[in-house]
Amino acid sequence: MKRQATAKLNNLRVAPRKVRLLVDLIRGMHAADALVQLKFSKKHAASSVLKLLRSAVANAEHNADIDIDTLMVKEAYVDGGPILYRWMPRAFGRAGKIRKRTSHITLVLEGDEKATKKAPKASTQKKEEMKEDVQTKNADEIPAKKEKKAKK
Repeated sequence: MKRQATAKLNNLRVAPRKVRLLVDLIRGMHAADALVQLKFSKKHAASSVLKLLRSAVANAEHNADIDIDTLMVKEAYVDGGPILYRWMPRAFGRAGKIRKRTSHITLVLEGDEKATKKAPKASTQKKEEMKEDVQTKNADEIPAKKEKKAKK
């Protein structure tokens, strides 16, 4: 059965347009391949997206109980965050607006559930029967305790 795990990064101080180049690259890849692509990318935002992908893999393994070998990047998208406005002095006393853009990144990984080992019920019934047998045998073999006489 397919399961999903997500990771989000908000207010990254890199323009969404630049982060989308990386996110478009890894969308649809296996998680291991995406990690390699981001590790060797020269883009500034690659380290942040790599860290987010590692977080998503950890979420998948520990929280969603997904097998790491089957993980794929199902969804990956970048939204614009709040914009910080700065002013740059221009000619003739004017001021030019500088927009410092931020990004919100969301990664959704999908993979198969981990295979869990379940003990067969027959073996647990046998263990219970053996415990009962041992208890009844021990009860027959153990001598009764001697009672102490009270001192007068």
